[in-house]
Amino acid sequence: MSVRYPKLVVALDVDSLDAALGLVDRLQALDVVFKVGYEALFGYGDELRRRLERAGAASFIDAKLHDIPRTVGAAVRALVRPGVEIISIHASGGNDMMVAAVEASAERAAELDIPPPKIFAVTILTSIAPEELLELGLHGGPGENVMRLAALARDARCDGVVLSPHEVRDLKAFFGDHFLALCPGIRPTGAAHGDQKRVATPRSAVEAGADYVVVGRPIVEAPDPLAAAESILDEIRSASVR
Repeated sequence: MSVRYPKLVVALDVDSLDAALGLVDRLQALDVVFKVGYEALFGYGDELRRRLERAGAASFIDAKLHDIPRTVGAAVRALVRPGVEIISIHASGGNDMMVAAVEASAERAAELDIPPPKIFAVTILTSIAPEELLELGLHGGPGENVMRLAALARDARCDGVVLSPHEVRDLKAFFGDHFLALCPGIRPTGAAHGDQKRVATPRSAVEAGADYVVVGRPIVEAPDPLAAAESILDEIRSASVR
Protein backbone atom coordinates (compact mmCIF):
# COMPACT_ATOMS: atom_id res chain seq x y z
CA MET A 1 0.00 0.00 0.00
CA SER A 2 1.38 3.44 -0.93
CA VAL A 3 2.14 5.94 1.82
CA ARG A 4 -0.05 9.05 1.84
CA TYR A 5 1.99 12.10 2.80
CA PRO A 6 0.49 15.44 3.80
CA LYS A 7 0.21 18.12 1.15
CA LEU A 8 2.45 21.15 1.20
CA VAL A 9 0.53 24.43 1.01
CA VAL A 10 2.58 27.42 -0.16
CA ALA A 11 1.26 30.74 1.12
CA LEU A 12 1.32 33.34 -1.66
CA ASP A 13 1.68 36.17 0.85
CA VAL A 14 3.36 38.59 -1.54
CA ASP A 15 2.49 42.16 -2.51
CA SER A 16 1.98 41.84 -6.26
CA LEU A 17 0.36 39.65 -8.87
CA ASP A 18 3.65 39.29 -10.72
CA ALA A 19 5.40 38.00 -7.61
CA ALA A 20 2.62 35.50 -6.95
CA LEU A 21 2.57 34.25 -10.53
CA GLY A 22 6.34 33.91 -10.51
CA LEU A 23 6.07 31.60 -7.50
CA VAL A 24 3.31 29.59 -9.15
CA ASP A 25 5.43 29.15 -12.28
CA ARG A 26 8.42 27.97 -10.24
CA LEU A 27 6.58 25.65 -7.88
CA GLN A 28 3.61 24.22 -9.75
CA ALA A 29 5.51 21.15 -10.92
CA LEU A 30 5.95 20.12 -7.27
CA ASP A 31 2.20 19.41 -6.96
CA VAL A 32 1.68 21.84 -4.08
CA VAL A 33 -1.46 23.75 -3.08
CA PHE A 34 -1.26 27.54 -3.32
CA LYS A 35 -2.79 29.54 -0.47
CA VAL A 36 -4.52 32.76 -1.48
CA GLY A 37 -4.76 34.78 1.73
CA TYR A 38 -5.90 38.31 2.53
CA GLU A 39 -2.98 40.13 0.89
CA ALA A 40 -3.51 38.37 -2.43
CA LEU A 41 -7.29 37.99 -2.21
CA PHE A 42 -7.97 41.67 -1.60
CA GLY A 43 -5.06 43.03 -3.63
CA TYR A 44 -5.24 41.08 -6.88
CA GLY A 45 -7.41 38.07 -6.07
CA ASP A 46 -9.66 37.95 -9.13
CA GLU A 47 -6.82 37.81 -11.62
CA LEU A 48 -4.74 35.43 -9.50
CA ARG A 49 -7.65 33.03 -9.12
CA ARG A 50 -8.28 33.14 -12.87
CA ARG A 51 -4.62 32.41 -13.59
CA LEU A 52 -4.51 29.55 -11.06
CA GLU A 53 -7.60 28.03 -12.66
CA ARG A 54 -6.13 28.41 -16.14
CA ALA A 55 -2.91 26.73 -15.00
CA GLY A 56 -4.78 23.84 -13.39
CA ALA A 57 -3.17 24.60 -10.03
CA ALA A 58 -4.80 23.62 -6.74
CA SER A 59 -5.64 26.49 -4.41
CA PHE A 60 -6.67 27.14 -0.82
CA ILE A 61 -8.78 30.29 -0.52
CA ASP A 62 -7.95 31.40 3.00
CA ALA A 63 -10.88 33.79 3.34
CA LYS A 64 -11.53 33.02 7.05
CA LEU A 65 -15.18 33.90 6.54
CA HIS A 66 -17.09 35.00 9.64
CA ASP A 67 -20.52 36.61 9.23
CA ILE A 68 -24.20 35.75 9.27
CA PRO A 69 -25.03 32.41 7.59
CA ARG A 70 -26.59 33.89 4.45
CA THR A 71 -23.61 36.18 3.82
CA VAL A 72 -21.08 33.40 4.34
CA GLY A 73 -23.02 31.04 2.10
CA ALA A 74 -23.10 33.65 -0.66
CA ALA A 75 -19.36 34.30 -0.26
CA VAL A 76 -18.55 30.59 -0.49
CA ARG A 77 -20.61 30.30 -3.68
CA ALA A 78 -18.60 33.16 -5.17
CA LEU A 79 -15.30 31.48 -4.26
CA VAL A 80 -16.07 28.01 -5.64
CA ARG A 81 -14.40 27.42 -8.98
CA PRO A 82 -12.30 24.68 -10.66
CA GLY A 83 -9.07 23.99 -8.81
CA VAL A 84 -10.20 25.39 -5.45
CA GLU A 85 -9.42 22.61 -3.00
CA ILE A 86 -10.12 24.36 0.31
CA ILE A 87 -12.04 27.40 1.59
CA SER A 88 -11.62 28.53 5.19
CA ILE A 89 -14.22 29.91 7.58
CA HIS A 90 -14.14 30.67 11.32
CA ALA A 91 -15.47 28.00 13.66
CA SER A 92 -16.46 30.75 16.09
CA GLY A 93 -19.13 31.79 13.60
CA GLY A 94 -21.28 28.99 14.97
CA ASN A 95 -23.17 25.97 13.67
CA ASP A 96 -25.61 27.68 11.31
CA MET A 97 -22.87 29.68 9.64
CA MET A 98 -20.66 26.63 9.14
CA VAL A 99 -23.55 24.56 7.80
CA ALA A 100 -24.35 27.35 5.33
CA ALA A 101 -20.75 27.26 4.09
CA VAL A 102 -20.70 23.48 3.69
CA GLU A 103 -24.02 23.45 1.83
CA ALA A 104 -23.07 26.36 -0.43
CA SER A 105 -19.82 24.65 -1.40
CA ALA A 106 -21.61 21.43 -2.32
CA GLU A 107 -24.44 23.15 -4.18
CA ARG A 108 -22.26 25.46 -6.25
CA ALA A 109 -19.82 22.67 -7.09
CA ALA A 110 -22.73 20.51 -8.30
CA GLU A 111 -23.86 23.34 -10.56
CA LEU A 112 -20.34 23.56 -12.03
CA ASP A 113 -19.92 19.76 -12.11
CA ILE A 114 -16.67 19.90 -10.14
CA PRO A 115 -15.55 18.37 -6.82
CA PRO A 116 -16.72 20.56 -3.92
CA PRO A 117 -13.98 22.49 -2.12
CA LYS A 118 -13.31 21.25 1.37
CA ILE A 119 -14.52 23.57 4.11
CA PHE A 120 -12.00 24.03 6.93
CA ALA A 121 -12.90 25.87 10.11
CA VAL A 122 -10.26 28.03 11.80
CA THR A 123 -10.01 27.28 15.53
CA ILE A 124 -7.36 29.28 17.45
CA LEU A 125 -4.92 31.31 15.36
CA THR A 126 -1.31 30.19 15.65
CA SER A 127 -0.35 33.83 16.30
CA ILE A 128 -2.23 33.74 19.63
CA ALA A 129 -0.17 32.78 22.67
CA PRO A 130 -1.78 30.78 25.52
CA GLU A 131 -1.72 33.78 27.87
CA GLU A 132 -3.75 35.82 25.39
CA LEU A 133 -6.76 33.49 25.46
CA LEU A 134 -8.14 34.91 28.70
CA GLU A 135 -8.02 38.42 27.21
CA LEU A 136 -10.36 37.09 24.52
CA GLY A 137 -12.73 35.65 27.11
CA LEU A 138 -11.64 32.08 26.40
CA HIS A 139 -11.02 29.92 29.46
CA GLY A 140 -8.58 27.01 29.39
CA GLY A 141 -5.53 26.42 27.23
CA PRO A 142 -5.20 26.35 23.44
CA GLY A 143 -5.84 22.62 23.24
CA GLU A 144 -9.10 22.79 25.17
CA ASN A 145 -10.41 25.63 23.03
CA VAL A 146 -9.30 24.00 19.78
CA MET A 147 -11.10 20.78 20.65
CA ARG A 148 -14.27 22.62 21.61
CA LEU A 149 -14.34 24.51 18.30
CA ALA A 150 -13.36 21.39 16.35
CA ALA A 151 -16.35 19.54 17.80
CA LEU A 152 -18.64 22.30 16.52
CA ALA A 153 -17.00 22.12 13.09
CA ARG A 154 -17.32 18.33 12.95
CA ASP A 155 -21.01 18.53 13.89
CA ALA A 156 -21.54 21.11 11.10
CA ARG A 157 -19.99 18.61 8.62
CA CYS A 158 -16.87 20.64 7.90
CA ASP A 159 -14.07 18.57 6.36
CA GLY A 160 -11.54 19.60 8.96
CA VAL A 161 -10.05 22.42 10.98
CA VAL A 162 -7.15 24.84 10.89
CA LEU A 163 -5.09 24.47 14.05
CA SER A 164 -1.61 24.55 15.49
CA PRO A 165 0.51 21.41 14.98
CA HIS A 166 0.61 21.11 18.78
CA GLU A 167 -3.06 20.13 18.92
CA VAL A 168 -3.12 17.65 16.03
CA ARG A 169 -2.46 14.46 18.00
CA ASP A 170 -5.39 15.11 20.32
CA LEU A 171 -7.62 16.06 17.39
CA LYS A 172 -6.88 12.82 15.54
CA ALA A 173 -7.20 10.70 18.68
CA PHE A 174 -10.65 12.12 19.42
CA PHE A 175 -12.18 12.65 15.96
CA GLY A 176 -10.30 10.09 13.83
CA ASP A 177 -8.14 10.37 10.75
CA HIS A 178 -11.04 11.25 8.43
CA PHE A 179 -11.40 14.67 10.12
CA LEU A 180 -8.62 16.64 8.49
CA ALA A 181 -5.98 18.88 10.06
CA LEU A 182 -4.50 21.88 8.25
CA CYS A 183 -1.54 23.39 10.07
CA PRO A 184 -0.09 26.86 9.60
CA GLY A 185 2.83 27.95 11.76
CA ILE A 186 5.22 25.53 10.03
CA ARG A 187 8.83 26.60 10.19
CA PRO A 188 11.90 24.59 9.12
CA THR A 189 14.54 24.22 11.80
CA GLY A 190 16.40 27.51 12.21
CA ALA A 191 13.81 29.64 10.41
CA ALA A 192 12.52 32.80 12.08
CA HIS A 193 9.08 32.47 13.70
CA GLY A 194 7.88 35.95 12.67
CA ASP A 195 4.49 36.65 14.25
CA GLN A 196 3.70 32.97 14.80
CA LYS A 197 3.60 31.89 18.45
CA ARG A 198 2.77 28.15 18.30
CA VAL A 199 5.02 26.69 15.61
CA ALA A 200 6.49 23.34 14.62
CA THR A 201 8.84 21.88 12.02
CA PRO A 202 7.43 20.09 8.97
CA ARG A 203 8.61 16.75 10.35
CA SER A 204 6.93 17.17 13.74
CA ALA A 205 3.67 18.32 12.11
CA VAL A 206 3.63 15.28 9.83
CA GLU A 207 4.41 12.91 12.66
CA ALA A 208 1.58 14.43 14.70
CA GLY A 209 -0.85 13.58 11.88
CA ALA A 210 -1.26 16.81 9.88
CA ASP A 211 -2.95 16.44 6.48
CA TYR A 212 -1.85 19.83 5.11
CA VAL A 213 1.16 21.89 6.20
CA VAL A 214 1.29 25.58 5.33
CA VAL A 215 4.60 27.32 4.71
CA GLY A 216 4.95 30.93 3.63
CA ARG A 217 7.97 33.11 4.26
CA PRO A 218 10.59 30.31 4.46
CA ILE A 219 9.71 29.57 0.83
CA VAL A 220 8.53 32.84 -0.72
CA GLU A 221 11.35 34.90 0.80
CA ALA A 222 14.07 32.34 0.08
CA PRO A 223 16.75 33.20 -2.50
CA ASP A 224 15.69 30.03 -4.32
CA PRO A 225 12.00 29.28 -3.56
CA LEU A 226 12.09 26.03 -5.55
CA ALA A 227 15.04 24.67 -3.57
CA ALA A 228 13.39 25.75 -0.30
CA ALA A 229 10.14 24.01 -1.20
CA GLU A 230 11.94 20.87 -2.31
CA SER A 231 13.84 20.78 0.98
CA ILE A 232 10.59 21.00 2.95
CA LEU A 233 9.02 18.26 0.80
CA ASP A 234 12.06 16.07 1.48
CA GLU A 235 11.56 16.60 5.21
CA ILE A 236 7.85 15.77 4.91
CA ARG A 237 8.59 12.55 3.00
CA SER A 238 11.29 11.48 5.44
CA ALA A 239 8.93 11.73 8.42
CA SER A 240 7.14 8.76 9.96
CA VAL A 241 3.55 9.06 8.74
CA ARG A 242 0.82 8.07 11.18
